[in-house]
Amino acid sequence: MLDDFRRIADDVASEIVSGQLRPGDRLPPQRDFAYRRGIAASTASRVYAELTRRGLVSGEVGRGTFVRAAVAVPASVLAEPWQAPVNLESSFPILPGQPALLAQGLQSLLRPDVLGAALRPVPAAGTQAARAVAAAFLAQAGWVPEPARVLFTGNGRQAIAAALSALAPVGGRVGVEALTYPVIRGIAARLGIALVPIAMDGDGLRPDALEAAHHPAPLRAVYLQPTLHNPLGISMPPARRADLAAMLQRLDLVAIEDRVFSFLADDAPLAALAPDHVIVADSLSKRLAPGLTVGFAVAPRGLVERMVAAIRSGPWSPGGLALEAATRWMADGTVAALVLDKRQDALDRQAIAREALAGLDLQGDARCYHLWLDLPEGWRAEAFAAAAARFGIALTPGPAYAIGPGHAPAGVRLALASPPPDVLREALSALARLARTEPDQTAVD
Repeated sequence: MLDDFRRIADDVASEIVSGQLRPGDRLPPQRDFAYRRGIAASTASRVYAELTRRGLVSGEVGRGTFVRAAVAVPASVLAEPWQAPVNLESSFPILPGQPALLAQGLQSLLRPDVLGAALRPVPAAGTQAARAVAAAFLAQAGWVPEPARVLFTGNGRQAIAAALSALAPVGGRVGVEALTYPVIRGIAARLGIALVPIAMDGDGLRPDALEAAHHPAPLRAVYLQPTLHNPLGISMPPARRADLAAMLQRLDLVAIEDRVFSFLADDAPLAALAPDHVIVADSLSKRLAPGLTVGFAVAPRGLVERMVAAIRSGPWSPGGLALEAATRWMADGTVAALVLDKRQDALDRQAIAREALAGLDLQGDARCYHLWLDLPEGWRAEAFAAAAARFGIALTPGPAYAIGPGHAPAGVRLALASPPPDVLREALSALARLARTEPDQTAVD
């Protein structure tokens, strides 16, 4: 019966709650589990999937399925005088002189007539002036979007949500990289969209894997990050981009290209190679700050009206004040100046990280504000994150980025943007020492 697997999952959950199965314990392979419980292998697979859905276990590629550690981040500190955990989870770079620079661009906006106009509702298409400025601002590596194809949202997440809503109906299938931006799962769940993990290699999403996923039941779209991928920090080389663009055209499939981190690099977008098969999603949240941002969606000509309808019905239209301020900052060079400073800041922080973590297995582009640490043998991602939390360091374990069981590697993402450089160096040095210890020396209780 269908409920049998849930009853068995309840039994395993009880063993976890009672302490018979402790955080870090490895569950037997599904075939062995099925034999011991006298059930079919397919039922065992449903049990493991249900336990994963409940957040009780996590699968790690090549290592098995483990009981998760449910440990709250403590209020301890790495060293005085900080009174909160060192944040290696989020990447919102805000440079010291940034508020003063942004304030200069707001002076003309404070005139009553200008401010009054900015307080009115704004459509997804914004204004003609805003579209022209945004098109010129988003141009990169020879790609210059047509102003008529540029739309606006409140932030980058809303641009992604609008694109998914425009492309996939309830119950539709959308491909995503096997490791991806975690927020995409929540957006898809709210829209009733099923996410299909697509295999990756060192160059990013594999076109052959995309084709294989599309054939059993057609995908309605694919979401991906070709430049400075989150969480891995890798960027697709030109040959992979060309192969992927050709595959999109052959399958007549539309990609949602997330370029939120692309301002740190000079890579041409996938949209330059397949303009009729790519929706670009971008925002100012990383270039500026999350507190006052605008999202961008650059759509193929044939999808502009569908995107407008999705943004309007979301409702994900931009705020008038934010759009007016952002347009002024883009037009007067303020954002461009901050981008140059943040590119250097990212390079400097990567240099700190690679020195502090020397000898460990790291992945990621040296231009990026985050990197991926593959953990030494014996460490599980969640156990490492819990151990780091006891030192006052908050980071994100690999399973948070995995779309399905079995896709989570034993690694963690380290966001480098938030702490002051000296704090970052000390935190990463502490993590390096932790990674070189035996896991049982820092076992989670």
